[in-house]
Amino acid sequence: MTTSNKHPGAPWRNFYGRIKGKGLRPAQERYLDEDLEPLSPGPVGWDVNPQRHPLDLTATFGDVPVWLEIGFGGGEHLVHQAKSNPGVGIIGCEPFINGVAMLLGKIRDAGVSNIRVWPGDARDLMDVLPESGIAKAFLLYPDPWPKKKHHRRRFVTDEHLEPLHRALAPGAEFRVATDIPDYVRQTLIEVPKAGFAWTAERPADWREPLRDWLSTRYEQKALREGRVPHYLTFRRD
Repeated sequence: MTTSNKHPGAPWRNFYGRIKGKGLRPAQERYLDEDLEPLSPGPVGWDVNPQRHPLDLTATFGDVPVWLEIGFGGGEHLVHQAKSNPGVGIIGCEPFINGVAMLLGKIRDAGVSNIRVWPGDARDLMDVLPESGIAKAFLLYPDPWPKKKHHRRRFVTDEHLEPLHRALAPGAEFRVATDIPDYVRQTLIEVPKAGFAWTAERPADWREPLRDWLSTRYEQKALREGRVPHYLTFRRD
């Protein structure tokens, strides 16, 4: 367990996920040194923004819709969406530095310029997202925290959903994908309670991915191991 709170005015927030895994390759170290700071969405951390001033997304992306991916893993889906939607800006949030390094390499290879990256706790980022400033959000294969005593660590809890609801514009779409049945149940209970309407009208709406979906390495692993993906789409009230 680590904590992301380094400023004396910051609230106490335990962070339970991994920050770093196996050693990075020299090229990945270079990506972090050269590319991460220029791809910042602005002052997010408490050390640089203790007053929690909202980010100026128009200054960062121009006058375009802004999307958010929470926990982008290796970045495949994030880069896919950026390439497919050049008229939007996308902020990716991921505390696992190995995943951040993987994303930076993919951004270089793809040549996309409409992505910004926050390599830290999503709660710190949502603190400074402007109210109703996000047009779409993705939560794809989040950490399942399978033990019942750890379910409060999941993203689909009030601690995360309330600030997400504030940051999303009315009518904004929130997509959740998971292969864990109990996570599906918790999502279908907690997300509507937080002010989101589930849009499904028939079984195919949660059994089949949307047309712009890109299957990630996490999903491919789930399929190999016999788990069934669920695709849940909500709309912010």
